[in-house]
Amino acid sequence: MSRIGLQPVPVPQEVTADITREAVSVRGPKGILSVAIPRHIAVSLDGRTIRVSRNRENGSVKALHGTARKLIANAVYGVSTGFTKSLEVKGVGYRAALKGNDLILTVGFSQPVTFPKPEDVMFQVKGTTIMLSGIDKARVGEIAAQIRRIRPPDAYKGKGIRYVGEVVRLKPGKAAMKTAA
Repeated sequence: MSRIGLQPVPVPQEVTADITREAVSVRGPKGILSVAIPRHIAVSLDGRTIRVSRNRENGSVKALHGTARKLIANAVYGVSTGFTKSLEVKGVGYRAALKGNDLILTVGFSQPVTFPKPEDVMFQVKGTTIMLSGIDKARVGEIAAQIRRIRPPDAYKGKGIRYVGEVVRLKPGKAAMKTAA
């Protein structure tokens, strides 16, 4: 039994939800999102709450029950509040800046790397911190992962682009390995 799938999704006053057989469309102050409904999953709107139920009891439908409910909850939260993800640039001479709408990263390559701004995610740069915000949780996370992939944290010095709060375990270098032996 899916505990997540049984929880109702509260809909705030500023958000409206339209439910069809194929999708749930959510409109709020930050934008519009649509979530596709898998087969054998039923969605109903009871006043200001959305309820998700399943029509079958086999394993694949049980797995989709909680997933569908969480995707709908993320859409409701995204159009009302929005999602943010923060990255930090660590390293001597490493920096990030905005030039127009594009993100310019100076991260140890011979030329600065230009990351074009997607239309559905906003960038902000404060010092060495890059903040991404948008209404779609998956899209904000994917763009953050693409930026991190430009220069992931180095395992020996820790230089690179990492998520705020990410702990990078550093390996001992060759000199530390010789003294230990």
